[in-house]
Amino acid sequence: MAGTFSQVYIQYVFAVKGRQNLLLKEFEEDVFKYIAGIIREKEQKSLAVNGMPDHIHVLVGLRPAMRISDLVREIKNNSSNFINEMGWLKKKFSWQEGYGAFSYSESNYGKVIDYIKNQKQHHAKRTFQQEYMSFLRKFNIPFEDKYLFEFYD
Repeated sequence: MAGTFSQVYIQYVFAVKGRQNLLLKEFEEDVFKYIAGIIREKEQKSLAVNGMPDHIHVLVGLRPAMRISDLVREIKNNSSNFINEMGWLKKKFSWQEGYGAFSYSESNYGKVIDYIKNQKQHHAKRTFQQEYMSFLRKFNIPFEDKYLFEFYD
């Protein structure tokens, strides 16, 4: 009997609605762990979750039965609910519409994990807008500015 074998590594990048700095240091680790749990609950492989107060990076080993859009929807919906239920913020938390999804090979995913883990140091030199635009260019993704995240940098 033939089986299905795959190894697909996807990096998701998405932002807090309005690019507000709402992923605060005092609870960001809880949010990142919760997101990793969502990924595992969906029977995917959570490889790295980290970010900045206004955006997040997630690297996932994606199984073929899971659509990229379905997993990011689950992550965004469930993590928003978690943050709101915990009452960490005085206002309602939500993610901005849209996301980036970038694929990597087996030989490169270790570098992506390091990149995600070092977000704080990386953004000391580069804004989120510069970072995101470089992803789009690196992966040859055509885009129009009006369809990108709201950038306030």
